[in-house]
Amino acid sequence: MDAEQASARLERELMILTRQRELTTPQGGPAGERLERSAYVLLSRLDVQGPMSIADFVEAFGLAASTFNRQTTALLKEGLVERTLDPHGSLARKFRITREGRRRLAADRARIVEGLTKVLAGWPPERLERFVADFQQFNEDIERLIGRPWPRAGAE
Repeated sequence: MDAEQASARLERELMILTRQRELTTPQGGPAGERLERSAYVLLSRLDVQGPMSIADFVEAFGLAASTFNRQTTALLKEGLVERTLDPHGSLARKFRITREGRRRLAADRARIVEGLTKVLAGWPPERLERFVADFQQFNEDIERLIGRPWPRAGAE
């Protein structure tokens, strides 16, 4: 199999994976408690990186500022983030995850991990280690190509 053939197979599997993630994640929690996908991603980034401005989000994700204005406005309304002064003295306001944001993120993350644990339950430890290492390497190679690394501190 060459890289193009592998890429074609991988494209299909990634599409299926995004669909299966929703199906294997237990619903749990009160109605309306589950985070939207974009909220989950932004809160995850804030959780590992700390306070970020709109410009920081644009740089990190490569999307338009208007996208983050809409998303952060929604997060503010839900009480999942708060505006704070830049600790480094910049005039730009930063967004910081709130206690409620951390609680909701942790609840969603726990549901996702629970679903994945059921899927991976029968895998031997060495296969799990290899799969996780290969998947992380795949993501890191994408990040290297696009020039936007995702911080992984504390992900263990």
